[in-house]
Amino acid sequence: MFKIVRPWEKGLVERLGKYQRTVDSGLTIYIPFMERVVKIDMREQVVDVPPQAVITKDNVVVDVDAVVYYEVFNPVKVTYNVADFYSAVTKLAQTSLRNLIGDLALDETLTSREIINSKLRAILDEATDKWGVKVTRVELQRIDPPQDVTQAMHRQMKAERNKRATILEAEGKKQSQILEAEGHKQSAILNAEGDANAIQKMAEAEKYREITVANGEADAIKSVFAAIKNSQPTPELIAIKYLETLQHMANGKSSKVFIPYEASEILSSLALLGEVWGKDK
Repeated sequence: MFKIVRPWEKGLVERLGKYQRTVDSGLTIYIPFMERVVKIDMREQVVDVPPQAVITKDNVVVDVDAVVYYEVFNPVKVTYNVADFYSAVTKLAQTSLRNLIGDLALDETLTSREIINSKLRAILDEATDKWGVKVTRVELQRIDPPQDVTQAMHRQMKAERNKRATILEAEGKKQSQILEAEGHKQSAILNAEGDANAIQKMAEAEKYREITVANGEADAIKSVFAAIKNSQPTPELIAIKYLETLQHMANGKSSKVFIPYEASEILSSLALLGEVWGKDK
């Protein structure tokens, strides 16, 4: 007369072979010989889909298996709408896998696990809805190509790795040469700028020296003229002083001569002395 239903179960009470009611967990009272209680596990279950050979779009045979996770949300439907849910969902998963992978090439199959999982879950969830079951997730356990294809893929991956290593090494050498050339370039630019600055400073120093020398000579000539003017010398003395000044300027390699306007009478004496000096030479 009593039946205990566990916390993760639901109880279906049948009276004389007809569904009567659904009972929750706890103690259930029923009429012996007239009623019976069928327990349904409401926990999430897993179905292991057996491996099967599937042909891809590019005619490569691969071995595929998967696992399907589901949970019952309607115990009445899962009991009375399908005879063997485990077998039904297994066959449905196998046929759906064949259809999905048959539309993909081998490379797409190996790199599109998430897409295949989501599509398969949507197909199974829609098909099992009338059975009172919700498919929570689907996972592909393995996709195994033939041995010769696997070896060819390994050789291809090795070649790709060698190619990437060679490219990275070449890029490293290229960057090193570029940086070295940039360093030489910057060094040459800095050396040229230093030489240019040195030449500029030397030119400025030479210019300043010439200006200083010229100013000194001008000051000396002015001093001579001032002394001559203040002392009122004779024309002969003026001529001698001019000759000494000219000799001093010639020794200093100066090409500038400053002659005051007031020495007009002295110029004639200088010219006369110059003619006499030339005859002596």
